[in-house]
Amino acid sequence: MNIDFEKGGGLVPVIVQDADTDQVLMLGYMNQAALAATQKTGLVTFFSRSRQTLWCKGETSGNRLALADIAVDCDADTLLVRAKPKGPICHTGTVSCFGSQGSTGFGWLANLAQVIEARKTADPTSSYTASLLSGPLDRCAQKVGEEGVETVIAALAQSDQELISESADLLYHLMVLLAAKDLSLGEVITELRNRA
Repeated sequence: MNIDFEKGGGLVPVIVQDADTDQVLMLGYMNQAALAATQKTGLVTFFSRSRQTLWCKGETSGNRLALADIAVDCDADTLLVRAKPKGPICHTGTVSCFGSQGSTGFGWLANLAQVIEARKTADPTSSYTASLLSGPLDRCAQKVGEEGVETVIAALAQSDQELISESADLLYHLMVLLAAKDLSLGEVITELRNRA
């Protein structure tokens, strides 16, 4: 990776993005030593401009950033770090330094997948999702089939809003079925990308 540290006086800006949701989490700066520490430890490390020293994100709060990958931009003077956050990243306690709303768009599906995964250990009487996950696999599969049929009916004979609603039900139940099989929507996306 060829990075032009000299252009920024020894520092390059680093955009940090959640590797699962694609949400932008923060902006920091790295020098060569911070980049080397990040690559060596697998924990995102920055150069603090105010303290003039390296700091590993979360060294006091415990809210670390586990490195997923690093990309350099076309001018070789900015880095995109994709990481898996362990806790809120902003010092204000929010997920992102760019607002507290959480991920939006397709990235929100990763949040839903985390909720579904957490329901695997929940009391089946406390949650519909937990009841599906604790029941027989054929019940999850049957729900996907039912929702698929309802989506087709909505597309052919109902309003656009009904189609949206049934599509949401279908996607949710598919994600539950994948979780029941210890698979993820990410793996489905990878398969689609491989087919493109």
